Amino acid sequence: MTKLKPVLGRGLASLIPREPVPTPPAHSARPDDGVATQVVVAVSLDRIQRNPYQPRADFDPVALDELRRSIEEKGIIQPITVRRYGDGYQLISGERRVRAAREAGLTEVPAYVIAVRSDEEMLELALVENLQREVLNPIEVAISYRRLVEECNLTQEQISQRIGKDRTTITNLLRLLKLPLEIQQSLRTGELTTGHARALVAIENDVLQMKLFKRIVARGLSVRDVERLVREKGKKRAVYAPGVTLAERSALSSVEDRLRRALGTKVQVRPLSGGKGEIVIEYYSSGDLDRLLDIFAEFGG
Repeated sequence: MTKLKPVLGRGLASLIPREPVPTPPAHSARPDDGVATQVVVAVSLDRIQRNPYQPRADFDPVALDELRRSIEEKGIIQPITVRRYGDGYQLISGERRVRAAREAGLTEVPAYVIAVRSDEEMLELALVENLQREVLNPIEVAISYRRLVEECNLTQEQISQRIGKDRTTITNLLRLLKLPLEIQQSLRTGELTTGHARALVAIENDVLQMKLFKRIVARGLSVRDVERLVREKGKKRAVYAPGVTLAERSALSSVEDRLRRALGTKVQVRPLSGGKGEIVIEYYSSGDLDRLLDIFAEFGG
């Protein structure tokens, strides 16, 4: 894949018609002339190739069956979005609708045809569209963010602008990919919540992460329960200078929490002798370091 060109960044607005277009049933949509773009046309399902950049890996069979029944009764309400590809089309958004339409026995669907200038732009459109529609589980979202960084050469700040999410949210989700695969799978299925997982990320030891994860599942621990347990483990590991009182330790823990929320990363405040101390701020990638530097630059005016 070649380097990203500065034409990207169209986002979800590029996947829908600029003007409101009444969605006709597939059998009455205008025929495709093979050239025009920004138009809704009838497209044969046999000529649609799957999107190779589809970030969504998990499709709920129950929801898919409900969509099939809806299509059988009312047709396809919202056109899928495609680009011209070879002598057919490549899907950009609407894979659930395509799958359900096939199961409903349709041969054609209405499709909004847009011009896509490169595979890089195709990747970005597919990822951003799914992220903006919030149809992905937390791990799919995190993987999508990582692909935007690694394959589309976008910074976390640029991703934030594309999808309208706070940069700290993006950083926290990327951190979920550091968790063991079993915990990630639990997030995919919804057995574990994002809040639980974010608390587990703060534990650096994989063995301890798995031990606490199994307790969460077995006992149904709340997010607050897990956060409390993680804090207690952190306090046991912390090394304080002689003479630091329990009240001072509690105050330092509060400062750590405030800094963590402000910076979106793990922070340790370590008191030393003579009234001195140090603040340790973790980062998880070069992009994450750039994000922190931007925050510090804002503080400095």
